[in-house]
Amino acid sequence: PVLLGCGSAQPGGCPALCECSEPARTVKCVNRNLTAVPPDLPPYVRSLFITGNPLTDLPAGAFPAQRLPDLASLNLSGNHLRIVEAGSLALPALRQLDLSGNALVSFSPEAFGEGGSPLEELSLRGALRDHGVLLSLAALLQSGALRNLSRLELADNGLLLLPAGMFTALPALRQLDLSNNSLVGLRNVSFQGLGQLQSLNLSDNSLGVLWNSTLAQFRSLPALRHIALGRNTWVCDCAIEDLVAWLKESDQVEGKEALTCASPDKMLGKALLKINGSDLNCSVPTDLPSQLQTSYVFLGIVLALIGAIFLLVLYLNRKGIKKWMHNIRDACRDHMEGYHYRYEINADPRLTNLSSNSDV
Repeated sequence: PVLLGCGSAQPGGCPALCECSEPARTVKCVNRNLTAVPPDLPPYVRSLFITGNPLTDLPAGAFPAQRLPDLASLNLSGNHLRIVEAGSLALPALRQLDLSGNALVSFSPEAFGEGGSPLEELSLRGALRDHGVLLSLAALLQSGALRNLSRLELADNGLLLLPAGMFTALPALRQLDLSNNSLVGLRNVSFQGLGQLQSLNLSDNSLGVLWNSTLAQFRSLPALRHIALGRNTWVCDCAIEDLVAWLKESDQVEGKEALTCASPDKMLGKALLKINGSDLNCSVPTDLPSQLQTSYVFLGIVLALIGAIFLLVLYLNRKGIKKWMHNIRDACRDHMEGYHYRYEINADPRLTNLSSNSDV
């Protein structure tokens, strides 16, 4: 108790407002109204909990690598963190990091330093409400700085779409949690290169269909055995045929019997596994946009061909067309001269009298 009440810690001691256990190599600074990381953390710490504090910024060197060489587990959840600066998490032994329950607006792609990090588990549950910080995280993941990452938790973030190629530089990833977001599609998401991926949680999203390109990626991942798809808004029209066929043949989806249609009204509540072709009445091509694109291309080719033939015909008959144009010109000229002659007669009374005299 005397040590806990100290205003400052001795070397190897415990910071004020924190609880320390040297045998367990653990320090807890929970709900202590801290606005900055304690500068006097003991060097023996292996697991550090700084949670429930009004901490807003992690500056460079917040956790000195030389002073904390063994820090392997860092829990910073439930704070008010907004900014994670470059070099703030450059710890040589860091394996687990929890930033859940914060409101990040800036996450430097160099937060873990320039040489990469040994980090294996990263939790960002409810911490990525800002779209800009999502792009920063994607840049961090794509840089290869977290190539040892085996577990990534991105649940509860309200994500609509994921940046393209976000997971391509995570060859050791085994668990990916994208649950309880608002994902409407996965067309731009690549799972290629995730040869170690074992578990993928896509439950509680707004997925209406999984296209064949995504299903093909799932089939190609040899270790993927657990896919959660529950509580999504499946649209049971002709576009869902590939998904239904995959569900019937695959053993990767957990609880697939409980997957049901959310729309249209006539299919509401119907189990996806019980859908057949007669239910969908697929007389219209399912991939209508690509069909229309193909039609437009074909129409353009046909019109170009017709135009080329027309020009060729004009070229081959240029003499006849020229003679025809001269004849039309002469006929128009004779016609106009007749109008001009009649106008002159009508305009001169003397000529009018002459023209009305039958003897003349």
